[in-house]
Amino acid sequence: MKKTTIYDIAKKLNITAATVSRALNDSPRISEKTRELVKKTAFEMAYQQNKLALALKSGRSNNVGVIVPHINRNFFASVIQGIEEELSAHNFHVIITQTHNDSKKEIENLDALLNAQIDGVLMSVSGAMENEEHLKALLKKNVPIIFFDKKRDIEGISSVTIDDFQGGYDATQHLIEEGCTRIAHFIVNKTEQIYQERFRGYKEALEDNGIPYDENYVIELESDIEEGKKGLKQLLKMENPPDAIFSSSDFAALGAIQELRAQKIKVPEEFCVVGFSNEPFTKFMILSISTVEQFPVEMGQMAAKVFLEQINGGNTRIEKKVVLSPKLYIRKSSSRKEALKLKEEKVSYNETP
Repeated sequence: MKKTTIYDIAKKLNITAATVSRALNDSPRISEKTRELVKKTAFEMAYQQNKLALALKSGRSNNVGVIVPHINRNFFASVIQGIEEELSAHNFHVIITQTHNDSKKEIENLDALLNAQIDGVLMSVSGAMENEEHLKALLKKNVPIIFFDKKRDIEGISSVTIDDFQGGYDATQHLIEEGCTRIAHFIVNKTEQIYQERFRGYKEALEDNGIPYDENYVIELESDIEEGKKGLKQLLKMENPPDAIFSSSDFAALGAIQELRAQKIKVPEEFCVVGFSNEPFTKFMILSISTVEQFPVEMGQMAAKVFLEQINGGNTRIEKKVVLSPKLYIRKSSSRKEALKLKEEKVSYNETP
């Protein structure tokens, strides 16, 4: 089947091909009435513009690539929502890819996006990134890159992150204020910067309160419910087990709580738990989970704004570091003082709204 061209539309409307082209591209030189007529006719004739040719001609495709480790995680889905909300208002379209934390897949995705003539890349780097040459190569082509959440410190690349150190510090400080003195920590990946910062916040809060740091209380695991259960079992086998956990993952925190309850250990009266990320399930459980909010929608919006500043300002190599403030949501899983108070009043803590 022969494809419809602008010449076919021009012939049908008895106007020039140049007029059709200008109308399809919203040229102010063409009246609104003519633009609407041309677009209506183009739709009826199933005309499709050559986006690649337009991108080569204008220097812009109005497409932006977004790379995340996992699309099916609420955090990244929310970041993407923020990015799309901000960019769609400026007529940019988003192309989403995921790496599954595989550096090889990350390089493949970047190549595919570059071939699609994208105007920029917004990405959360894979934890398995082995080198940074593929990112530096993109910079040489004047394609702006904005990191969000997980990043690398590379000259010329902007980033939008949360203050992970402060989040870790606040979570641990809260546990100490609730009377916990043997606080364990679940770290998802010791090599990734965001988890290193959460660990650093945890450790500094202990030091500031005169609580000795015990490396045996720090367990590396995956962000997974079953991993949280295994980690908790490991901690309870210790001669002097902890009385609280600050987990860098809500999923691992949930696993720990499930195992604690399976072993008839009362949460939070005997054991407190705080997670990180404010996953939706944390507030809807009967025993709601205290956690640190990362504001993913706002993070996505800010990353998009930084991109727009760069591309509209004509300086794709500007380097801007935006750090958002976290927020600790205190819920039932760590509110030991309140639970003990209610116990004295003979009210079941897990039955309170």
